[in-house]
Amino acid sequence: MSQSNKMWGGRFAAGPSEIMQTINASLPVDRRMWREDLAGSRAHAAMLLDQGIVGAEDAAAILAGLDTIEEEFERDGPPSDLALEDIHMAVESRLAELIGPAAGRLHTARSRNDQVATDFRLWVRGACREAAEAIVRLQSVLVARAEEHAETIMPGFTHLQVAQPVTLGHHLLAYVEMLQRDVSRFFAADERAGECPLGAAALAGTGFPIDREATAAALGFERPTGNSLDSVSDRDFALDYLAAAAQCSLHLSRLAEELINWASPPFGFVQLSDQWSTGSSIMPQKRNPDAAELVRGHSGRIVGLFTGLMITMKGLPLAYSKDMQDDKAPTFEAHDLLALSLAALAGSVESAAFKPARMREVAAQGFATATDLADWLVREAGVPFREAHHITGRAVKAAEDAGCDLADLPLETLQAIDARLDSNVYDVLSVEASVNSRTSHGGTAPVRVREQVARWKALLDL
Repeated sequence: MSQSNKMWGGRFAAGPSEIMQTINASLPVDRRMWREDLAGSRAHAAMLLDQGIVGAEDAAAILAGLDTIEEEFERDGPPSDLALEDIHMAVESRLAELIGPAAGRLHTARSRNDQVATDFRLWVRGACREAAEAIVRLQSVLVARAEEHAETIMPGFTHLQVAQPVTLGHHLLAYVEMLQRDVSRFFAADERAGECPLGAAALAGTGFPIDREATAAALGFERPTGNSLDSVSDRDFALDYLAAAAQCSLHLSRLAEELINWASPPFGFVQLSDQWSTGSSIMPQKRNPDAAELVRGHSGRIVGLFTGLMITMKGLPLAYSKDMQDDKAPTFEAHDLLALSLAALAGSVESAAFKPARMREVAAQGFATATDLADWLVREAGVPFREAHHITGRAVKAAEDAGCDLADLPLETLQAIDARLDSNVYDVLSVEASVNSRTSHGGTAPVRVREQVARWKALLDL
């Protein structure tokens, strides 16, 4: 049986059991928030001084001690002693060792409940901004490759069946659009986390004449939180971050899946760099897209972490419950997985060797210009689209029976299907003609792809 905890043990005659100490301690997890804890403590100490709650001599000693702790933690990292419970107690304990009883004045008018809520919000806001920056790096790579392949023809798929020809540049820009929505979600999560819980104390506020606006401003928050109960019990900001991370990971998984498919010999659209591939222990010919596969796998873990914290929070009464100590581990893990995934995909796409000839070959398969034939009938012969669709279906069947593509069907065969088809129809039956014709806003035509590349380069300041 260990001694009673010096920070809170006055009520207890004996300390916690070894198992209780282990299950209760969060220091191995929350020690990564030491910078945020020091920032919150500095802001709180400065406010206590300004409000006359703590004297100038004690405040100076506290702030000097926090500076020393910062130097130590930067050099050696924060401690891992489970007896210290969490990063907040670790800082306060070390401060007491450095400056003596004056350290005890720092906790005036605050609780670990509002302290951890503040530290965690600060960390999550930083994580939101970090994620947005990493997403922009991936977007930049995608835009660069899209510009390079603005005219590279590839098959567009629906149901994983060849549908219509598109350009590789257009395909890559689709992910830029997805990722921009992820950026907006992280920005929104950051904005919603912009209220400061510090000063809510344990749950009811405090009788000391504190200035919550001052501490909020000092820590970069827009305002203090409005309800002390909600302040210490809210973890929506962590769920917002995890929700954004989960959605982003789904987009990353989709891109990873495409790279995995495209790198397989049946597709043959891309060769991934040796830097982002691995080999087989038994099959020397293998080049496995393991980085992309791990990104795809990470998405499941991130979604699970989001789900886990939602379940933890779903039935908690106000205000703080110890269950909420399990909020940081999933958030930190999701952060690490997302950062790895974003970096791995940026490297994979940047170094990928695309195979335009193979893409062009497959784009011409599967009667990918059938819609262009139907559109020609509508545009040139005034045929209603549903009738044109039926005529084109007969032409596809004829090509299928003949074992050729639509562009290779003799004119007499086409005219036997419908007399309104003439030799001009061959102008729209190549994949190049099909791609170049898709000039509507947001379309795949190279001229539109280049416009979108220019737009994104301006937006991303490339």
